[in-house]
Amino acid sequence: MSDSIFRPISERVLASDWGRLTKYEYQLRLRDGSWQRQQREAYDRGNGATCLLYNSATGSVLLTRQFRLPVFLNGGLETLIEAPAGLLEGAEPAVRMREELIEETGYDVSALTHLFDVYMSPGSVTEYLAFFIGEYSEKQKVGDGGGSADEGEDIDVMQVSLSNAMTMISSGEIRDAKTIILLQHLAIRLLQEERAA
Repeated sequence: MSDSIFRPISERVLASDWGRLTKYEYQLRLRDGSWQRQQREAYDRGNGATCLLYNSATGSVLLTRQFRLPVFLNGGLETLIEAPAGLLEGAEPAVRMREELIEETGYDVSALTHLFDVYMSPGSVTEYLAFFIGEYSEKQKVGDGGGSADEGEDIDVMQVSLSNAMTMISSGEIRDAKTIILLQHLAIRLLQEERAA
């Protein structure tokens, strides 16, 4: 007998275009041992990766700014400041992230450190993001970045000091979860290194 807390009953695809929205009916075993019938919808568009690039010589980070329809619809923001990111589309996370960094920022950074994998909206989206951090310098600039015009991207590349980026979180200029996680992770790491020195 299975120890699973999940018993599938049915699933129905509601939409399948860029991603797939599916309605699931199932039984869930509660903590008291009883079973409850539930219905939920889950959106699947694959997994992704994100990366924060940091220049230790200048104390700056590399961020992007672009239009995001869901953010505009729910808040009216015309642009969102983010760390570069992209869908894996079957590639290894580090490989895909390096490609995305060149495409979005114009920087070719080979040495990336994997930090952790995070489910960003687990109540409704199956996606997780592989988080990376890397160091960049001007000698690694191989292009202008800006994203892929074929994919409708028009990305502004920003070099911002880490201290300014942290202030932008407090002021609400940076509202993207993955970016906040990466910036805070870097700030904590640098503080720990400073205290250990």
